[in-house]
Amino acid sequence: MNINTAEFPLRVLLVDETFERAALLKHALNEAGCHLAAHVSASADLPGLVSELKPDIVILDTDSPDRDTLEHLCIISRDQPRPIVLFTHDEDSEKIRAAIRAGVSAYVVDGLKTERLRPIMEVAIARFNQFHAMRQELEKAENQLAERKEVDRAKGILMKQRDWSEDESYQALRKMAMDKGLKLADVARQVITVAELMG
Repeated sequence: MNINTAEFPLRVLLVDETFERAALLKHALNEAGCHLAAHVSASADLPGLVSELKPDIVILDTDSPDRDTLEHLCIISRDQPRPIVLFTHDEDSEKIRAAIRAGVSAYVVDGLKTERLRPIMEVAIARFNQFHAMRQELEKAENQLAERKEVDRAKGILMKQRDWSEDESYQALRKMAMDKGLKLADVARQVITVAELMG
């Protein structure tokens, strides 16, 4: 998921227990040109609401994020990652670290002013996009490494079973992949599976 700040109005899921505070945030969001997807309390099923409403960003306003809220944010960040902005009065360092670990993009203490909302959201979105891109690159590198290990293992099996050289084994895998229209790693997995079945 990559959020473009040029794509306003952003759809916002607002989480706030206090009516007066929520009214101020709603006004600020309206002034910032955002669309309020829903306003709910922290006790709501936040992961379920994110799945249902698909907001571009989640904004929480709370005196201090409790454990249940942070667990909900962890689930959202793991399964449906998106920028999360947390306005709070809690300056506790451990709470800040826990919120960041839970996927909060911006932890703002006493910073809720109408004119600051949009820049804060844009910074949170930029940080989220940067982190998300890094995570995708890491996953891609890990997948490539895993595929390379599978190809190496399949080559080893062919070298042992057919008495081929490493290059002959690789060329055989490559030809099978081309003939079947599959990725080299997929063919390697098939070779490994057959070898395991044959004992």
